[in-house]
Amino acid sequence: MLRNLQTSHGFNNNNDTNDDDSGDGDGETAGNGKNMLARKLSTKGDTLYLERRVGLFSGVALIVGTMIGSGIFVSPTGLLIRTGSIGLSFVIWAACGAMSLLGALAYAELGTMNPSSGAEYAYLMDAFGPMPAFLFSWISTLILKPSQVAIICLSFAKYAVEAFVDECGSSEFVVKIVAVLSILIITYINCYSVNLATGVQNAFTAAKLVAVFVVVAGGVYKIIQGRTEHFRNYFENTTTSMGDVATAFYSGLWAYDGWNNLNYVTEEIKNPSKNIPKAIYISIPLVTMCYLLVNVAYLTIMSPDEIVRNEAVAVTFGIRALGSIAWVIPLSITISTFGSANGTLFAAGRLCFAASREGHLMHVLSYIHIKKLTPMPSIIFHSIITIVMVASGTINSLIDFFSFTAWIFYGSAMLALLVMRYTRPDVPRPYKVPIIIPLIIFVISLYLVVAPIIDKPQIEYLYSVMFMIAGMIFYVPFVRLGYKFRIIDRWTVIIQLLLQVAPTKLVLPE
Repeated sequence: MLRNLQTSHGFNNNNDTNDDDSGDGDGETAGNGKNMLARKLSTKGDTLYLERRVGLFSGVALIVGTMIGSGIFVSPTGLLIRTGSIGLSFVIWAACGAMSLLGALAYAELGTMNPSSGAEYAYLMDAFGPMPAFLFSWISTLILKPSQVAIICLSFAKYAVEAFVDECGSSEFVVKIVAVLSILIITYINCYSVNLATGVQNAFTAAKLVAVFVVVAGGVYKIIQGRTEHFRNYFENTTTSMGDVATAFYSGLWAYDGWNNLNYVTEEIKNPSKNIPKAIYISIPLVTMCYLLVNVAYLTIMSPDEIVRNEAVAVTFGIRALGSIAWVIPLSITISTFGSANGTLFAAGRLCFAASREGHLMHVLSYIHIKKLTPMPSIIFHSIITIVMVASGTINSLIDFFSFTAWIFYGSAMLALLVMRYTRPDVPRPYKVPIIIPLIIFVISLYLVVAPIIDKPQIEYLYSVMFMIAGMIFYVPFVRLGYKFRIIDRWTVIIQLLLQVAPTKLVLPE
């Protein structure tokens, strides 16, 4: 049966066009009956399709759950080092929240205009054509998303192991083993069921909000006791380096990253034209408030110098503020980071799925399980790369590399929105932002990419550029010209039989 469902299995699948523009009754159909800019949506006329199972609550949980992960527990140290003062650090925390909100609202316009999954991939395809879209899928699938999950799982492992070791610290090898085990568990959850993955996300998001409340409550209690000595001389020793400010934004924006994850799963959102903007308005201000209050709580217990020297800020806070129940903090952090990794992998699998469906990656990565309706091959593929990154990287180097590369494409998505305002003015936009919003985010993204290169160039930035050049070289023979290795067909059949997966495209009889 699986053989009969096969389509072409190379990188180039341009003949695999789906002209079914039927909607799902979820607000994505324009007045003329056409499905806006969407291409190859999985619909109920297909052999298999991704069902709309993500409602407003699950959408909010996906955004909040992926944003509040390891960042607030890892980034305060790096951000304070780079800013030099608590005053500028708070300004950057607030500015990062505002940037995330504005960026997410711009993405809401893009996501409701084109309800295809894949986020930036779909928008770059619409505005600039296949090559920029391919470069995004190339870098995101092989570098960005796996590094993001790797960072989160390394943070999860660090705090999980911390609860069982003495003051001498934990072994790096043990931390990486625990990180790999967490990746395997998350992979199983996301492969097994969409409902299970969203259920885990909802539960862990609620748990992490409780953890944030505990930290904030501890800080409020200390302020009532008069512990405000660290809130003096706010801007003393503030850096004057533009490069330091840009990399400080990297640390802050890493903590906020995940604001665009809902756009990766647009095809599975119920009523996306309404629920995407609603989820953004609820989740991002909530996260911003949590981050600011948690940083205030840290400063009631530790001085700025102590925060700079401490890589486990939240654990130290728990020991000093909660006493005998300090173990609650490492437990809460592990819950938070596990939920964030789960949501990030959930979104990453859909990007790989969307790019493969367009023929920009191996087509088998766009297959879904015939019963569970999950994009199992793409999820497993991401997990394998993530495990490699966990084995070879450290948190700080991965954060700098991720942030630099990610903001190249965030800026590209803003440019795509600006371009399509003029090239496709008649396309229905159920949600529309003032044009100044994408313009502001585009300018800021340029600064975040250029300033660190000029001020403090790092080898990670060169790696990113070299990887893009390699993607361009790879694009011509394997995507543009459609060359494929013969072994790909054989591997496709093996993967289909092993994982019980099949294409979402209906194969018509010849």
